[in-house]
Amino acid sequence: MAVSTRISIIAIGDPDRHDDGVARAVLARLRERAAERPLPPGTLLAECDIDPARLIRLWENAELAVLLQPAHPGETHPGRVHRLELDAGQLWRPGTMSPHGLGAAVDAARALGRLPGRLVAYAVDGADTSVGRGLSPRVAATVDDVAGYVEDDIVRQLAATARDMAAGTRT
Repeated sequence: MAVSTRISIIAIGDPDRHDDGVARAVLARLRERAAERPLPPGTLLAECDIDPARLIRLWENAELAVLLQPAHPGETHPGRVHRLELDAGQLWRPGTMSPHGLGAAVDAARALGRLPGRLVAYAVDGADTSVGRGLSPRVAATVDDVAGYVEDDIVRQLAATARDMAAGTRT
């Protein structure tokens, strides 16, 4: 049985500020991998700024939304990956993801009843956000791993959707 779901993968960050471009690098890697292992139908790969209205439009009606963005902690550990899930409680942790854009988007979407079914965010600690292109070595080394984590989230979502569909057909 084919399982259909709507998935939004959204990259936030500025590729013209070195490590701030890590999310877009992960999105590019997912596009490359999709040539060999296609993503499920209904999967949106998008780039976005941190504007809450744009984020909400991109994840609206999604069963799974995965946000990719750089982290700018006070004490940096370049390449450290943070995974946060809306269902797991606090989405934003001080020093990791921007509370203004993402937090504002989650609050607004919650108030409007427009949150995705499941919201997962990945942030990678950066080392260099000066003007220029290209990731620092430790941040670049995380791109494949984060792309794999996103693929794992997609597989889990598809399995959950299939289970829900099977349970619904038995009643």
